Amino acid sequence: MIRFARTVAAVALTTALALVAGCGGSDSDAGSGEDGKALKKVTYLTSFGNFGRDSYAWVAKDKGYFEEAGFDVEIKPGQGTGGVIPAVVSGQAQFGPIDLTGGLLHMGSGQAKDFVAVAAIQQRTMAAIATTEGNGIATPKDLEGKRLADTPGSVVRNLFPTYARLAGVDADKVTWVNGEAQTLMGTLAGGSVDGIGQFVVGKPTIEAVTKKKAVLLPYGDVIPDLYGNVLITSKKLAEQDPETVKRFSAALLKGLEYSLSHSKEAAEILARNVDATNPTAAAAELELMAEYVTPGGSGTTLGTLDSARVARSIAILERAGALRQGVTPEQIIDFDLVPKA
Repeated sequence: MIRFARTVAAVALTTALALVAGCGGSDSDAGSGEDGKALKKVTYLTSFGNFGRDSYAWVAKDKGYFEEAGFDVEIKPGQGTGGVIPAVVSGQAQFGPIDLTGGLLHMGSGQAKDFVAVAAIQQRTMAAIATTEGNGIATPKDLEGKRLADTPGSVVRNLFPTYARLAGVDADKVTWVNGEAQTLMGTLAGGSVDGIGQFVVGKPTIEAVTKKKAVLLPYGDVIPDLYGNVLITSKKLAEQDPETVKRFSAALLKGLEYSLSHSKEAAEILARNVDATNPTAAAAELELMAEYVTPGGSGTTLGTLDSARVARSIAILERAGALRQGVTPEQIIDFDLVPKA
């Protein structure tokens, strides 16, 4: 009996240890990097749905750049500047790209605060009104009397009054209706609206969805010197854990650089993760985006932001009456965390 009791105890102890080891091993395998350290869980929002222009985040995950930097990243589709900012500020997500001009408008109007930009994604704005041939829109003035769709918080929509004023358009004669990032192009194809808010790189996807030639009115043609998307995080995270912010930013930019050099592969990676992806259109979006991303030509550092140039952007918005006086670049950008040129 004594021998039997000892045997039972030994088996029980072995089983318990195995269960503990098994549980610990599972957590370690799912949440550890190559160096054995636990990965930090992070939620990242894309800028606007899951299009080719945002595939670099999936590339950073697929290639292991996030894991190498110590992160286990969940990627979720964003709904434009107005959706990404509150999600990051509230802690629902830790990082996401927004249009810098849209961020300035939100911050200047008091709609949002407690977020900071830590890297540039695009050195020039890609905001535009998009339509297709046959809708009677070829110039900004043609927008009068037309019906446009976009997400409520998008930079295209929020910046439209400034664009209209500078382009000589009566904004009161343009009707805006609400839409969602992933369905805007379908709305345009269906004919219920004449145009949509979109990035210029969306041209290939628009043509793939609508089966018509796309027509774009880039905001950059009317409002010069504006940056495009920037990576943001909360002020709290930037202040309390700047090294985490730097590591994540570097990994994401590594994914961006790889995507621009391998657009077809990046599109295939996106397609493996997002069922509705059109790989040909996604690759074409990346190819169009390349010229907006690299500052001053090839070989320069990705992600840089220039304080003087941001100040000029702010001045443009102030003169147009879109932004109150007194906003500074340092209020929206943490230059200590931005990549150095």
